[in-house]
Amino acid sequence: MPLGQRFDPRKGIEAILYVASLVKDPTFHRVSKVLYFADKYHLAHYGALICGDDYVAMKHGPVPSGIYDILKAVRGDGDIGMGEAAAQSFAVEDGKRVRPRRDPNLEEFSESDREALDAAIAEYGPLSFNELTERSHDSAWHAADENDLMNVEEIARATPNSERLVAYVRDVFPEKKLR
Repeated sequence: MPLGQRFDPRKGIEAILYVASLVKDPTFHRVSKVLYFADKYHLAHYGALICGDDYVAMKHGPVPSGIYDILKAVRGDGDIGMGEAAAQSFAVEDGKRVRPRRDPNLEEFSESDREALDAAIAEYGPLSFNELTERSHDSAWHAADENDLMNVEEIARATPNSERLVAYVRDVFPEKKLR
């Protein structure tokens, strides 16, 4: 999904399922961090975010806002339009663990989406809570105030090909910059 488009909750549910089905101990934290790293990879290689989500700089690292709303709705402390569809797709156990009720619908993902998700799962999926937190406290996270939206331009700046990517984000998608 190109930057500048809205968060796609249907694709978000599938992304949650995809990550939760492939990592050990799929907590809200682990799923959120793997999706952040997948989005950074996808942004760096393809100039877009997978689900079009916004990230919030929270204490333990970046949190995808729409994904977190879906997770909270299934847990029972949030209300979103896709909550019922999400609850049919996965359960939340112990207040923080995602248990898939079905396989993800892979048709929701492009080849590049799967490439980014698989790369992030392989590299970051096995890490501990503390390792995920530390690695996600990158320059984009540091550039935002706690509990504020992270600037996509700053996320781009935290990638290996940042100079070219920042110019692309600035020129093509100015509406995704932090206000």
